[in-house]
Amino acid sequence: MMPNDDIGIVLSGGGIRGIAHIGVLRALSERGIRPAHVAGASAGAIVGALYAAGYTHREMLDFFETKNPFRFFNMSITKPGLIDTEKVRANFEEYFPADSFESLGPRLRVVATDLMCGDAVVFDSGPLISPILASSSYPLMFSPVEIDGRLYADGGIVNNFPVGLLEGRCKFLLGVHAGEVREMKRGDFGNALAVAKRALEVGIFRKSSEKYERCSVVIRPPNLSRFGVFETKHNDEIEAIGYKAAVDRMPEILRALGR
Repeated sequence: MMPNDDIGIVLSGGGIRGIAHIGVLRALSERGIRPAHVAGASAGAIVGALYAAGYTHREMLDFFETKNPFRFFNMSITKPGLIDTEKVRANFEEYFPADSFESLGPRLRVVATDLMCGDAVVFDSGPLISPILASSSYPLMFSPVEIDGRLYADGGIVNNFPVGLLEGRCKFLLGVHAGEVREMKRGDFGNALAVAKRALEVGIFRKSSEKYERCSVVIRPPNLSRFGVFETKHNDEIEAIGYKAAVDRMPEILRALGR
């Protein structure tokens, strides 16, 4: 199935909740919808790269099942993060042996945060693995990734729903946002880290939701907040939530595509 150059898809961050993107892509594929333009941040960058490399939804799920970068088995001792990002590189090399944006089918753009100047930086050519690792290096959990002398972290910090990366490049722009802000109780804020984490979460969500109207259709898989960002035991369930969310919106998507 050849990619359709008129269709683009934006995949948000969300940690393990980003597996919902795989379900959305499965639903699209079943109906012959194959975006030629993909933009992603954080977990969306990982799923977007796997998709652009031609992996099936089952193979993408297998990646998160067997190579899951969110598991805590690559602990960092000397680097600023609980997990040494470089220790998961071999897993990505297995899935992306060419290590090149140019080796992909659909055109991929990913965003990462330059920690040294605070800017969002877009990667869409040259080496592939380092930008993916950088885009998905969640603060505090993963050590920053060095690229050309600069230190990069999670793209979701500054642009968790990178709609602008594809605007003007395609006629139909589908957004998939795998983040939501759940209601919390007073007792949930027992320490400074919990408050800081909540502040980051709310800020990222509000900035992302402001971009919904810039998409042709936005899919928001429901009830993902009940899964922890780094929880690893519900991959199939999360994928199924994304699939159903896409199926439920499929009539609207097909109408927008003129089908």
